[in-house]
Amino acid sequence: MKLQVSNSPFSQEQAELLNNLLPALTETQRIWLAGYLAASSSSGVSAAPEAGEAVSPVKEEAVSKEVTILYGSQTGNAQGLAAKSGKALENKGFQVKVSSMSDFKPNQLKKVQNLLIVVSTHGEGDPPDNALTFHEFLHGKRAPQLEGLRFSVLSLGDSSYEFFCQTGKEFDQRLEELGGTRLSPRVDCDLDYDEPADEWLQGVISGLSESQAGGGGQSSVAAAPQETESAYSRSNPFHAEILESINLNGRGSNKETTHIEISLEGSGLSYEPGDSLGIYPENDPVLVDLIINEMKWHPEEIVTVNKQGDVRSLKDALTSNFEITVLTKPLLEQAAKLTDNNELRELLSAGNEGKLKVYLEGRDLLDMLQDFGPWGVSPQEIVSLLRKIPGRLYSIASSLKANPDEVHLTIGAVRYDSYGRARNGVCSILCAERLQPGDKLPVYVQSNQNFKLPADDAPIIMIGPGTGVAPFRSFLQEREETSAEGKSWLFFGDQHFVTDFLYQTEWQKWIKDGVLTKMDVAFSRDGEEKVYVQHRMLEKSKELFSWLQDGAVVYVCGDEKNMAHDVHHALIDIIEKEGGMNREQAEKYLSDLQQEKRYQRDVY
Repeated sequence: MKLQVSNSPFSQEQAELLNNLLPALTETQRIWLAGYLAASSSSGVSAAPEAGEAVSPVKEEAVSKEVTILYGSQTGNAQGLAAKSGKALENKGFQVKVSSMSDFKPNQLKKVQNLLIVVSTHGEGDPPDNALTFHEFLHGKRAPQLEGLRFSVLSLGDSSYEFFCQTGKEFDQRLEELGGTRLSPRVDCDLDYDEPADEWLQGVISGLSESQAGGGGQSSVAAAPQETESAYSRSNPFHAEILESINLNGRGSNKETTHIEISLEGSGLSYEPGDSLGIYPENDPVLVDLIINEMKWHPEEIVTVNKQGDVRSLKDALTSNFEITVLTKPLLEQAAKLTDNNELRELLSAGNEGKLKVYLEGRDLLDMLQDFGPWGVSPQEIVSLLRKIPGRLYSIASSLKANPDEVHLTIGAVRYDSYGRARNGVCSILCAERLQPGDKLPVYVQSNQNFKLPADDAPIIMIGPGTGVAPFRSFLQEREETSAEGKSWLFFGDQHFVTDFLYQTEWQKWIKDGVLTKMDVAFSRDGEEKVYVQHRMLEKSKELFSWLQDGAVVYVCGDEKNMAHDVHHALIDIIEKEGGMNREQAEKYLSDLQQEKRYQRDVY
């Protein structure tokens, strides 16, 4: 189509020049020229229009190149994806701001034109800690109308939980209710999130590019260069050697806690106190054999294990590639298509959500195969339904400064009986029973910027019962190595003093050397009444509040459902009592601490 003076802001001479030039340009030249013109406009370089000529509106296009990415992340996955998306968009020529939701000023939302939300769901459908304030604002009365906003949501979750990706769904719905328009549909990711996250990002880029080209046109920015894998990562784990494995519990303990030391030599991996180590474990070979025998399959039958067409023997695939210890609703829904079993269809029918939830809890793939046969299907049909085996994250229990080329973990063995059969934690029992020094594990470092030592020597209060004490070992190793002078206070609890005082001699040495200022312990099974860490906190409420007033940072690590919940309410009780506040004021005080990054939690 030729430019005409009547349908463009160009003179007759300019239109003729353009009509001669444009058809001769290659596709690469067109993209380059469009990018050059867009950059010239956004930097203020433009030609003054002649008298009587229409002025082309460039301001709106320049603003539309700005993209804000807000993340809500508990363990660091959402934060990592937000950063990756930001880099990809910058390579596409967009101006990107990536921010934690807790650092974003909600009153700036009205000024945002392109908003990307990357958020995980925590606990029973709750937002992550650093998304709470923004989530509350957006769902409150002060949320603005956002008719000019274009947005898209990437939601992370675990389909084995009832409220799968709930936080992302809530953000997506609320932004629409406030008048926003989707750049690209929301994508809900399960534990294996890499591919769907990439697809979401491509959808976002297409949406942004189309709007810049006037709706449906060619993108005005050059393609992003392909990233090369320069280090070991979640998608490219390092096979690390086990150096040492020790049971920390004494004889007669009800628990088995493995201290495991792993070599990172040659990996180039680094970490900071507060980060986690991801492990890709192998399934229990006993369970794998039970599944194969139940279905009368041959263990050496070849199956395809991914979209790339890689193949393995059935036994190897069930051992190393697929999750077989957790059932999810999507898995049962797909399995129902492979059997005529009416009980399974009834379980999945509307109105039976409560029964389904009960069934899913504590059962595995073997249970499903035993309960809902006959199947009459091939191994390939079953493994095609399964999720990839996810990495298990463990809080790092060492400082890299104190232990060069090493990483230490503190892993509690998980064993329980369910529905007449003994069950084992996949990774914890692998580490406790089957791994020996010299064996290797696929590992990667998971950065967690939401659980970090203060940059200065501020006082720190660390609350970590059981294996939750792991990151605080790394904190104190780090402070010892850096000769930090800030005060430190540890609350630790477990069942019995004699058998379950994890790292006892190390804490005692640090107290003697002044690295650890105070330590309060609670051993719940040593007295007539059970005593937990929150009880010790309440006993020391006056001093604890004084530390808070002096700028202390509070850290909580461990079980979210019980311990972290009880500790949270104990902190509010302490603030209310010692600060002379009412309940609402105390809750706001703690919320402000969280906003200031002085109340940080690594809970699971």
